[in-house]
This record gives sequence, structure tokens and C-alpha cells, in this order.
Amino acid sequence: MDDLTGFQRDLLYVIAGSDQPSGQEIKGEAETYYDSEINHGRLYPNLDTLVNKALVEKGQLDRRTNYYAITDEGEECLRERREWTSQYVDY
Repeated sequence: MDDLTGFQRDLLYVIAGSDQPSGQEIKGEAETYYDSEINHGRLYPNLDTLVNKALVEKGQLDRRTNYYAITDEGEECLRERREWTSQYVDY
């Protein structure tokens, strides 16, 4: 997880908290958090990076819509991140 950008980490959290969200659903959640529009040229290359790192799997809902799902490796990365941050911040 240490080689991910903050944006990629945020996308990973959104995917982990949803049940096979589409790219548009992920985009909507991220735009709510960032309070600004996120263009496709930023979103999809970062989702592809998460897929290429095997943190997320990409599947097809229909001919036009893909879904994203966190992998076991992605869940492990989030667990490790939570453990690391808990050393410094008490939630």
C-alpha cells in the first residue's frame, strides 16, 4: 500500500465499502469526498493501477458497465494500513 497515491487508497476504501460498485458509483463517492468533479482521465487509470496490483478485480456487469471488487490482497493492505495508522491516531 505504501506505493499507492492517496487517491488510489481512497478508491480502494470506496470499493471495499461497496458491493461490486461500477466505475460511475466509485466516481460519485469520490466526488462527494473530494467535493469536486473527478474526470474519467483521472479515475479509470487509477482503477486500472489497483487492478494491475491485484488489489481490486474488475468484472463486467453488462456490455457497457464494469464492476470493481476488492481482493483478499486488497483487504490485507487495508488491514495493515489500519494497524499502522492506529499507532499514531486513536480512533
